[in-house]
Amino acid sequence: MKRFFKQFLWFLLVLLLGSVLLDVIYTTILSSSSTRNKVEHIIHSKNKKFDVVIMGTSRANNHFVTSLFEKKGLKAFNFGISGSHLLETSLLLKLMVANQYDIKNIILEADLSICNEKRDEGTTARFMPYIHQNAIIKEHYKDEADFNSIYYLPFYRYVKFTAKIGFREVADVTSKKTTNTLHNKGYYPLISNKKGNMKNDISSLKVIRNKYYEEIKQICKEHKINLIVVMTPMCENTKGLNYFDKVQQQYPEIHNFENVVTDDAYFASCGHLNNEGAIIYTNHILKTFFN
Repeated sequence: MKRFFKQFLWFLLVLLLGSVLLDVIYTTILSSSSTRNKVEHIIHSKNKKFDVVIMGTSRANNHFVTSLFEKKGLKAFNFGISGSHLLETSLLLKLMVANQYDIKNIILEADLSICNEKRDEGTTARFMPYIHQNAIIKEHYKDEADFNSIYYLPFYRYVKFTAKIGFREVADVTSKKTTNTLHNKGYYPLISNKKGNMKNDISSLKVIRNKYYEEIKQICKEHKINLIVVMTPMCENTKGLNYFDKVQQQYPEIHNFENVVTDDAYFASCGHLNNEGAIIYTNHILKTFFN
């Protein structure tokens, strides 16, 4: 029994040391990358100047053609991230401010994401390599139920979020494999001729007073950033389109542009415009706010 207990302690010690070593290796490699995704790009960049910064989910990433802003003489970048929620958007803005970004206008896509305050696992994973070295990230996630495990258990976060920051990502960073995330000034056009699902049901979504949206508004107010908040188009064959009216009732400052583009020919899927539709929508935004 005594021998077993001794071997068990040795096993725990080896496991702990191995976890610490792997944690250091993964963190060192992943936190050295600055061009594979928008989160690390923001963390590693300072003193950027923009006339227009676009933020939000994939409905920002796929709907705002950055080059059209540039043609108007507006330096712009699309920081929309597919799958993200306002929790991550608020954190990105905090990091921009901390890194002394000079931003005149933010266009925030806030429609479907208004209804929840949960984190997106995929986007959250991108912040995890920096949680020990960046106090802003640590503070932002400190109220999450699994924060203690993520923060104090060595290597646990890399196991939990292995789909995004596991061995494959470490290998890709080590081999300097590139991505297209930062191409087109952050805009990701949907060009495929194959249609996605052209039906949707958002009738179950409930509008709430979203604390992360409130954070974004407060940050913009404190730093004198002009905040333009919009809702973007969705295909006509959607149940519960009155959700957008409910958002505007809760937050009258949010502009409802859901019906600016309605023809299915301009959609890649029910919730996402194709490149042609994005051009129409972006031109409407430019005409409305930057004419």
